[in-house]
Amino acid sequence: MSKEFLARCREIIGAGFVLEGAGMAPYLTDWRGRFTGAALAVLRPAGTSQVALLVQACAEWRVPIVPQGGRTGLVLGSVPDASGTAVVLSLGRMNKIRSVDTINRTMTVDAGCLLQHIQEAAASEGSLFPLSLASEGSCTIGGNLATNAGGTGVLRYGNARELCLGLEVVNAQGETWSSLRGLRKDNTGYDLRDLFIGAEGTLGIITGAVLKLYPAPAAMLTAMVALESPHDALQLLHLMQDRCGSSLTGFELMADICLTLVATHFPTLPRPFAMAYPQYALVEISSPESESHATDLLEQAIEAALERGFCQDAVVATSFAQSRGLWQVREHISMAQAAAGKNIKHDVSLPISRIAEFIDSADDKLMRAFPGCQLVTFGHLGDGNLHYNVAPPEGVPHDEFLQHQDAVNRIVHDEVDAFGGSISAEHGIGALKRDELARYKSPVELDMMRAIKAALDPLGIMNPGKIL
Repeated sequence: MSKEFLARCREIIGAGFVLEGAGMAPYLTDWRGRFTGAALAVLRPAGTSQVALLVQACAEWRVPIVPQGGRTGLVLGSVPDASGTAVVLSLGRMNKIRSVDTINRTMTVDAGCLLQHIQEAAASEGSLFPLSLASEGSCTIGGNLATNAGGTGVLRYGNARELCLGLEVVNAQGETWSSLRGLRKDNTGYDLRDLFIGAEGTLGIITGAVLKLYPAPAAMLTAMVALESPHDALQLLHLMQDRCGSSLTGFELMADICLTLVATHFPTLPRPFAMAYPQYALVEISSPESESHATDLLEQAIEAALERGFCQDAVVATSFAQSRGLWQVREHISMAQAAAGKNIKHDVSLPISRIAEFIDSADDKLMRAFPGCQLVTFGHLGDGNLHYNVAPPEGVPHDEFLQHQDAVNRIVHDEVDAFGGSISAEHGIGALKRDELARYKSPVELDMMRAIKAALDPLGIMNPGKIL
């Protein structure tokens, strides 16, 4: 059967784009290098029509499909399991920007376009595509939409879902559905687009998208602010939202250990302060008017925070290079963590007003359960998304500490649930958090999700074992 199936795949996309054996290796290991699966083959189509024909063949031969973009996910959502029965469908060759409509402020793209290339194409038209992630040089827009990616601009612009006006999707039967019309209003029934965004390839394969563009800001200013606690960070956020309104486009929280890790493993990056503080906020102001307007907004807000006592010090970037340097400190936290060794990661979402309470409570419970553990806390405070990572105590081997992962996850996720949050903010569920999802989702929610999955993918061939 597999010989006949693979022969059909070669007919559709050409023998050079059906990878087997050692050629599959780069597609089988997850981004963090912790899991390597197996596959029947890796298929690399060049366009939507080829994807449709491949899915038809997979449906005929009952071959499971694992869609894959840039493979930068962190929850084992885009790699196959160890059975070797599935094919990986890599969309990397589908990387064209199809069109830009400057009047409608939209861009139509292939799903395999790198996020960074989309940002650059928008900038070349004097526009902004505001989705921004640390992995933007590697991740693809199809993966961003399949996981409803967040990033640093959600406070002002929303998640990937809010930045998409339409999709092109190949469903589990190999049929192509398109809503690539660039409409901001289309009230004609169920919003099928929103079914596929965030579905992690379990309902269909995103092959194209219409994206929203925004006017490029006249000025963007960045500051790093030193704080005593996450409670002060919330006060600063509230003040800056009152003073700056929609001009506040970024507000990131970082514990001191984050900057220490970055300074240790990336010593050429800036060290914003001569002394250490418990917490820091990275603040970005974007102005449609002028640099002087942005400067006034930012400086007046920081002065007010200093006067009220919940800001200890601040460094305001006076050039693009300085601003980029401050952002690089934030963007290198995950890489610095990886360089320091393995840790237990959590991507959680909470009501913004309760984040400081959550940190206090979760820190206390973890320190009592695992004395000396290192709590590497950072994230997008402006939209309630916290990366709450737990590293071993000094001197404890990382692999030894990872044996406590289930216990650590239980403490953190139970606290998230108690504070009305979500166990996945922007990374998705994949295979890694599938069992955790079943613990925290209500039976009603899970039943509805299973009903949707059964209706759209009755053969169960679309990214099986992910989410559900």
